[in-house]
Amino acid sequence: MDREALGRAYNNSAAVPESGQMFKEWLVRSQSVRTQHPEHLDLAYGPRPRNRIDYFSAGSNTPVLVFIHGGFWQMRSKEDFAFLAEPFLTSGISVAMVGYPLGPEATMDEIVADAHAAVRYLATELPKLGGDPRRVVVSGWSSGGHLATMVLEEPLLRGGVSVSGIFELEPLLNSYVNDKLHMDQAMARRNSPILLLPKSSKHLDLFAGTAELPEMRRQTADYASARRAAGLPLEYAEVPEANHYTILHSMMNADGTIHQAIVTMLRP
Repeated sequence: MDREALGRAYNNSAAVPESGQMFKEWLVRSQSVRTQHPEHLDLAYGPRPRNRIDYFSAGSNTPVLVFIHGGFWQMRSKEDFAFLAEPFLTSGISVAMVGYPLGPEATMDEIVADAHAAVRYLATELPKLGGDPRRVVVSGWSSGGHLATMVLEEPLLRGGVSVSGIFELEPLLNSYVNDKLHMDQAMARRNSPILLLPKSSKHLDLFAGTAELPEMRRQTADYASARRAAGLPLEYAEVPEANHYTILHSMMNADGTIHQAIVTMLRP
C-alpha cells in the first residue's frame, strides 16, 4: 500500500468518528477513579517523566491486572484509561496502569525497554502494595496490546490478554504513524512480536473486533496463526460488532468476554 492507503488502513479515529466523544466521557470517568483512589498514584519506576504507574488496590493479597494504554506509542496516557480499573476493582482485582514515554521523545526500543522496566518494578513492589505476585496478568489495548505481548515472558507474569494489538511494525514504516516514531526497518523488525516467537511461551489471549479496520483484524489474525503454527498457547476471538473503541466495553463490563478472560486467567 502507498502512504495514503496505509493512512486509511490504520487511522482508527477516522474510521470511528464518534471515538472523540467516547474518550471525553472516559476521561471524566477516569478522573473520578483517580480521585477516589489517590493512595498509589504516579509510582516512579524510572527517570523519565512518564515512567510512572498508577496502582489501584482492591485489597490485600489480591490478583493484579497490569494494563498498558494505547495511542500508537505517541498519544494518550495512563491517566486517560483509569476508567478501566473500576470494573476490575469491583471484581476483587487490583490494577496497575502503566505509563511509558512516547515518540518522538523515545524510540520504539526505549518504549519497549521501559515497558519491561515497569513490570520488573512491580515484581519488587507488589508485596508492599498488597498485590499477589503469583497472580499477575498483563493486558493492553492497541499499541498497548503490542507492548503487553512484548513483555509477556517477564517472570512476574502468569499470562497476557492483548486487545486490538499491533504485532508487525514494518507495515507502519511508510505511514503517518511513523512520522513521530522514526523507526527504520531494523527497529521495526526487532520490535515485532510476530518475528520474535519463542520456543515456549505463557498463555496469550488475543482479541479483535469484527467491525475494526481490516488491517487491524489482519494484524491479530496473522499473529494468532503464527503462534498457533509455532505451538504456543493462545486463544483468539473476535468480539462481534465491536470496533477499535467499543471493544473496550467487553473489558469494562463484568460479563464481557475480555473481562471474563482476564478474571479466568487470574484465578488461583
